[in-house]
Amino acid sequence: MLRNGLEPWHLLIVAAVLIALSGSKKLPDTARALGKSLRILKSEAKAMKETDPQ
Repeated sequence: MLRNGLEPWHLLIVAAVLIALSGSKKLPDTARALGKSLRILKSEAKAMKETDPQ
């Protein structure tokens, strides 16, 4: 049953269920928090590349 592991459509179904359960009210806050986290991750990765001696 789980021979192929997770496929992209599995992730889409899980995301749809999570959105339905959490409700559309929390969706903008969640997206904002995710965007902020990605910006922080990007800036940290950039800082690591700048300090990496090569």
